[in-house]
Order: sequence, then structure tokens, then C-alpha cells
Amino acid sequence: MPDRDFDRTTVLGKVMTVLHAYSIDDSVLSLAELTRRTQIPKGTLHRVLTDMVEVRLLDRTGAGYRLGGHLFELGMRASVERSLLEVSIPFLEELNVRIHETVHLGILDGTDVVYLTKIGGHRQASAPSRIGGRMPLHCTAIGKVLLANADSSLREKILSAPLPRYTPHTMILPGPILAQLDRIAAEGVAFEYEESAAGIVCVAAPIRDGDRVVAAISVTGPSHRFRPEAHAASVRAAAEGIGVTLARRSRLLTEPRS
Repeated sequence: MPDRDFDRTTVLGKVMTVLHAYSIDDSVLSLAELTRRTQIPKGTLHRVLTDMVEVRLLDRTGAGYRLGGHLFELGMRASVERSLLEVSIPFLEELNVRIHETVHLGILDGTDVVYLTKIGGHRQASAPSRIGGRMPLHCTAIGKVLLANADSSLREKILSAPLPRYTPHTMILPGPILAQLDRIAAEGVAFEYEESAAGIVCVAAPIRDGDRVVAAISVTGPSHRFRPEAHAASVRAAAEGIGVTLARRSRLLTEPRS
């Protein structure tokens, strides 16, 4: 089922319902599966899918329908995320070369982390994160950074609801989580020790554009070889470098030309 509810009586609602029927693990979905997930009548859905193929929001294949290339083009026009990616990539690549572990860039979206990019290699850790995928805030290093710097209403919303436990190490009690978030806000760095997946550890730091935290970066590795606390200074420095570059770019774009 789609992860959001849309008004299926409107054309836009039907289109959005179809798009959100795809999960991060889906490449192609059949008409039957899309009918099941969207709960749109098959005849109506077929017409919607035909129109979406026509404008390249979907591609038709022998096995069904896949998300179209036009979605990628539109996504890359999103100015905030595009600017953030352009500025961050050199810093992330440098971190990856220096530390030889998986590097992430993530932003806050609702109550989740959305990963904008992930740079790994031959030694890449088997982490559950994926580009364009989502992970919860309470059990990921990037998520903790973003939650530690979010407004109090988001903290209350997340911590007042039951929190899923992904491993025996996942923290789910509000009190200890709040204490950890306060430390993260003060120290500017967060750690994860096998809280989102067994065998995975991580260190993350916030990216600030002025006084506002707009994203976070992390380095992730397997617990048997990676010591995240040893790389906290490097991750924090890279995040600060991205923030300084973002601020400089913003000034250049807004300053009047003589």
C-alpha cells in the first residue's frame, strides 16, 4: 500500500497514489500488483498508467511498469537538494578516501531520514540505507543529529509514539533518548552502535546553513573493524566545511551585482 493517503477521486491524487505505491526495493510492478497496492479500479488505473507513460513519469516494460526517467530529471531540479549535493560530494568523497568506509548524506523529511547519496567501495558495509530510501530518526546516527537539532514538537511527536526496536541495542525509552539528544546537540556529533542493524556502527555530524541544520553526514562501517569515535573530528570538520561552502554560495547568489 502507498505510504501516504491521497484523494483518489482526483487525477492528481491517483497519480500520487501510483507513485507512492513503489518502495525503495521495487523496480517493476505489474498492473495486478499496482491495482492491489493502490486500490484503484483496474480499468481506471490502466488509463492513469497510460497517461503517466505518455509524460514519462512511468516506463512500460514487458513485466509491468517502472518509475520513469522524467522523475529523476524533475528531482534534480529541486534547488535545495541539488545545491546540497553539489557542495557536499567533494567533502564526502574525501572522507571516503581517507577513512575507507561508507559515507552518507541525509536530510530530515517528516519523521524520517532520507538519504540523498551514499558513497562506498569494495569494503562497503552492509548497511540498510539506500539512496532515496528512508530510515527512522531514533536509531540512526544521522537521524539522531537531525532530531537533536529539530524543534521540540517533532521530538514530542516521535518519542510519544511506540518506537520500533530493530536490534537488541535499539534505544526505545524516551528518557534515555532525550538525554542522548541533549548531548548530541551540545557536542555536535552522534554515534550509533548496532541500533539500526546488527554489526553496523556509525558517526554523524550536522550540516548548518547559518544557524539552521539542513542535513547531516555520517561514516558507517562494520563493528569488527570500524571505531566511529576515532573519526568524529574528521566527520565534524567535513560537515562544517560543507556548511561554510553552502553559506558562501548563498551569499554569492543573493548579493546584488555591481
